[in-house]
Amino acid sequence: MSILEVANASFNYERHSEKIFEDINFTVGKGEIFCLLGPNGCGKSTLLDSILGINHLNEGGIRIMGKDTRTLKAGQIARYIAYVPQSHERTFPYRVIDIVKMGRAVYTGRFSSPSAEDKEIAKEALDLVGLRHLRHRPYTQLSGGEGQLVMIARALAQKTPVIVMDEPTAHLDFKHEMVVMETIVRLVKTANLTVVMATHFPNHTFYLENNGIKTTVALMYKKHFLEVGSPTQVLNEHNMRTLYNVNTKLMTCPLDISTELKQLVPVSTLNGLNEEERNADV
Repeated sequence: MSILEVANASFNYERHSEKIFEDINFTVGKGEIFCLLGPNGCGKSTLLDSILGINHLNEGGIRIMGKDTRTLKAGQIARYIAYVPQSHERTFPYRVIDIVKMGRAVYTGRFSSPSAEDKEIAKEALDLVGLRHLRHRPYTQLSGGEGQLVMIARALAQKTPVIVMDEPTAHLDFKHEMVVMETIVRLVKTANLTVVMATHFPNHTFYLENNGIKTTVALMYKKHFLEVGSPTQVLNEHNMRTLYNVNTKLMTCPLDISTELKQLVPVSTLNGLNEEERNADV
């Protein structure tokens, strides 16, 4: 049974405005990751906002664990889907543990305080991302990577079967990008979470696939999905030319006896090629 199903989805902001995306279809099961890949402005974040219930589809529907999201209120959707943004404004010096406890807001009354159980769940979420030792530190004093892990912990504290992530490694340095990716892999494997993730980095999906997670990639292009499949199936030089207007080379090398590392290496934009090269089918 699919955990999340998007069927014939189309969206535009105003009745007569141009559609942002149309005829979008996919399903995601338990313990699986669905990655949206595509250039800036192709509609990835708008589609994620539709899954979260922020945008209301003009056509089609979204079902979460068999329930039509159009029949659910925002608070009900928040019990099924948590959200990790690509960045978070750190204005007030709340303690880390208090930020994570905010993930429990959907379970508490409007004028209620977090219960002892809520506080314990928040601590457990920090354990899962390896930051319990920072629980009393002001959130404004964290590094970018630590702050993103706190956002993941807040989503975990929400105790939902699905987590939506919008470019979770944006703005992170080389190490913390890997820390976040390792954390995602560990959580999907240990908690059997379902993740829908937008990313600008094709190699992220190869990393997930190499770590034994069922990973599906949707190439979002001109309002539609250009192709949908596993990273090995759809991430190739031809599709990268079409999607990003970039010439790439697919490199492989053995990691061990059973695992082969795949990486797409950018070579040049198509503007840097002559006409014969631009027209060549890689």
